[in-house]
Amino acid sequence: MSQSRREIVAWVGAQVLPHEADVRAWLRRKGAAPDEVDDVVQETYCRLAALPRVDHIANGRAYFFQSARNVAAERARRARVVRLDWLTEIELERIVDSEPIADRVLAGRQELRRIERLIEALPERCKEIFRLRRIQGISQKEIAQRLNVTENVVETQATRGLQLILAALATSEALSDERTREASNEKRANRRRDRRRGGALGDPL
Repeated sequence: MSQSRREIVAWVGAQVLPHEADVRAWLRRKGAAPDEVDDVVQETYCRLAALPRVDHIANGRAYFFQSARNVAAERARRARVVRLDWLTEIELERIVDSEPIADRVLAGRQELRRIERLIEALPERCKEIFRLRRIQGISQKEIAQRLNVTENVVETQATRGLQLILAALATSEALSDERTREASNEKRANRRRDRRRGGALGDPL
């Protein structure tokens, strides 16, 4: 049975997002160009969002790094022109991973776009701090100095941003579940109506 989107997003926010800066730094050290780093991280998030469950993952940081390695290696193999040192560095990691099912990857991309829209809808200061802290991995101290606020403000706003996103996802899921139940109830009612109608037509005169 799959976990709810809210649970998976909460896990990503707590166990994966804080390590994005380290993953980006690792990719840069391996020789990846800036646009390549962005593409690898984006694709990695898509795959994480497509997972049906995350409660089996013991170490979010290690899983994030492994997933990024897999994505980087696949992209390097598919590329027409690849820097030899970039390809060699990635391939030497010797990480083997099966390709996710296409529709799950698509679902992951759709989920990621949905989360990006929710981030964009955050209050301006909250959104700015959330992006700096959770997405770019900048330290609370540096953000506080950059924005001329206290570190407590940074921590509060970053946490608030995650809470607002999770609340929006929970509301969306509740509405989706309600629509699913209504559709299911309507189908059952239609089947009962059809059975009664069929029985009435079959009654002897």
